Amino acid sequence: MIVVHHLNESRSQRILWLLEELGVDYEIKAYERDAKTRLAPDDLRAVHLLGKSPVITDGQATVHESGAIIDYIIRQHGAGKLQPAVGDADYEAYLQWLHYAEGSAMLPLMLQMYVMRLGEAGAPLHPRIESEVDNHLSYLDQALAGRDYLMGQALTGADIQMSFVGEVARAFGKLPNYPNAEAWLNRLHDRPAYKAAIARGGPYALGR
Repeated sequence: MIVVHHLNESRSQRILWLLEELGVDYEIKAYERDAKTRLAPDDLRAVHLLGKSPVITDGQATVHESGAIIDYIIRQHGAGKLQPAVGDADYEAYLQWLHYAEGSAMLPLMLQMYVMRLGEAGAPLHPRIESEVDNHLSYLDQALAGRDYLMGQALTGADIQMSFVGEVARAFGKLPNYPNAEAWLNRLHDRPAYKAAIARGGPYALGR
């Protein structure tokens, strides 16, 4: 059985959601962030040397990195659900979204998170970061014009992977400027499987 090494208030919440969407049995091993540093506890290093979440174990396999985990679970346990068929015209676009989330879209949002902690010392960086955040959120917003999900009218693993981008953008108060992206995130959060994952995974402020 798949074991999700689940850190509270983290990217691992979307792995629980994926498993709920697929109806795959899983177990949760829960970890709590340090109350002061907000870092993951050291015992995650016993699962993977980076000491980061999400990580899953599935029999003898240990998989880390959200995009790789989503790809693995869908290939190994998805029975053809939640992704276009390999060779389908949409498959390459699906893969791009799967990698784009953490490879490009999250970078300016993470930079904003860290630079905000610098106070006045970080002020010179804000215009460039804001410009990049707008660049990526505008791209997402345009891609969602006229469609419910990134690949059209059906949910895929790309939406699950990209959901964290939307949630962080919402936490920063950005989404009202991107109505297609905001409606998309609301649609994701209304899904029964998403709500079931929150119920199992515990409080998740970024889901609000």
